[in-house]
Amino acid sequence: MVYTVGVADTKISGDDEDLLITYALGSCLGVTVYDFKKKKGALLHCMLPDSSIDREKAAGNPSVYVDTGMKAMMDNFYRNGSRKNDLIIRVAGGASSKMNQAEDFFQIGRRNFVSLRKYLWDEGLMLKASDVGGYGSRTVTLEIANGKMIIKSQGSLKEL
Repeated sequence: MVYTVGVADTKISGDDEDLLITYALGSCLGVTVYDFKKKKGALLHCMLPDSSIDREKAAGNPSVYVDTGMKAMMDNFYRNGSRKNDLIIRVAGGASSKMNQAEDFFQIGRRNFVSLRKYLWDEGLMLKASDVGGYGSRTVTLEIANGKMIIKSQGSLKEL
């Protein structure tokens, strides 16, 4: 079954037949986590870097923010017996809204990626691969059967 992950959303699956997909990642991040031993995967589509700007909103929907979205997703893996060494973490998105970075005043895409890297560092987790930055949008698919992360961007497909 194909599950669409919306903006500020997370889907988790352990069914070999499932595909998780999110569309139109601009400055948002699409973070995949895959436990290769349990064949369980997750896809987070987060919008903003840091939940400290609105703790109430983060409590209602942790997936809005990189920090709380990652924590909620990782807590699910750990509750179900996943170990850090068995997890493959990849990310796509984090694009700039302007061709000239000096004009991209808020730099949300860059800040989202920095926030993810900080979270992973603090938690002792490694990022296996990334496709971030640039100016185009991306579509990300995670295949639960094998853990493949496929990125479609500007008409081309690539595995990350």
